Amino acid sequence: MSGDAPKTAFELAMERLRQKDREVGVEERPLTDEQKTSIAEVRRFYQAKVAEREILHRDALAKARSREEVEKLDGALRHDLERLTGDRDRKIDEIKKRPPTEH
Repeated sequence: MSGDAPKTAFELAMERLRQKDREVGVEERPLTDEQKTSIAEVRRFYQAKVAEREILHRDALAKARSREEVEKLDGALRHDLERLTGDRDRKIDEIKKRPPTEH
């Protein structure tokens, strides 16, 4: 990208975030291949869990007999998806914070 080209809002926001990180002492280091592989595995695992949960939800909806039952099932799905997303993000953060292993 040319130094003269205007920056997008995304690029400006990322620059501000990097600057804030530097100010508070957050070290920016590239992910290792091992970390990238681990993160990809975590993403695939949770993507499969979400798909499984959505299939179960559709099956349960087909058997639901009332509006209240559907609302309860929808609420349970939302709760489970939030939990799965939180678990996934937590595991990815742990992977990113791991020190590189030496071979």
